[in-house]
Amino acid sequence: MQEVLQQLANLQYIDSRIDEIRQLRGDLPEEVLDIETNINRHKAKISQLEEEEDALKAEKKKLELDMETSADKTKKYEEQQLTVRNNREYDALTKEIESQKVFVENAVKRIEDIEKRLEELTGELEEHQKALAETEKLYDSKKENLDKVIESTKTEEDKLLEKREELEEELDDRYVRSYNRLRNGLNNGIAVVPMERGAALGMALPPQTQVEVRRKNKVIVDEHSGRIVVDSSFFTEAKKMVKI
Repeated sequence: MQEVLQQLANLQYIDSRIDEIRQLRGDLPEEVLDIETNINRHKAKISQLEEEEDALKAEKKKLELDMETSADKTKKYEEQQLTVRNNREYDALTKEIESQKVFVENAVKRIEDIEKRLEELTGELEEHQKALAETEKLYDSKKENLDKVIESTKTEEDKLLEKREELEEELDDRYVRSYNRLRNGLNNGIAVVPMERGAALGMALPPQTQVEVRRKNKVIVDEHSGRIVVDSSFFTEAKKMVKI
């Protein structure tokens, strides 16, 4: 049973150290992902605005060319009016001339709207490009910090994970399942605690429980917290055995 208790202590020691390593990273991984999302959002918006800008410029150019064509048509119709032989032909040409005038009026109004929107787009593009530059700068800083933390801890974390896997294979499945279930249900992930000065995690243990823990011959579960309590010597040994 002492071997089982030692393995549980080793498992907890490893998990606690892995937790410490991951806490060093803090919220950096999530922050980096959020910043990446913002970068993609700004890029998508800029692309959308640029597409709108290109479409409006193309529409404006076409309208200007159509207006030139309309002016040529109007001039031709007006010249033809001078040579018509009856009122019917004259009226038909007059309708064509009026139609071209309406087209030009609408085109002029549309071009004015386009120019106004293009001016707005310039401001929006500048705003998003500035935000993108600032976000990319922040990303570079956060990513650099994250990479440094990962680089400084990855080797140790990989070795700890490897040792953890070996421990789970050595330990009886029922103990592994109980340990993992207990650990996953706790906020701080501490499923196995050492008894120190008659207490576990600062909570005094009943005298009889203290005696049983010191005997090291069975798994003792604290009735208040549900955690497994072991003699502190198991964690002293765990630190030696799991040293990276």
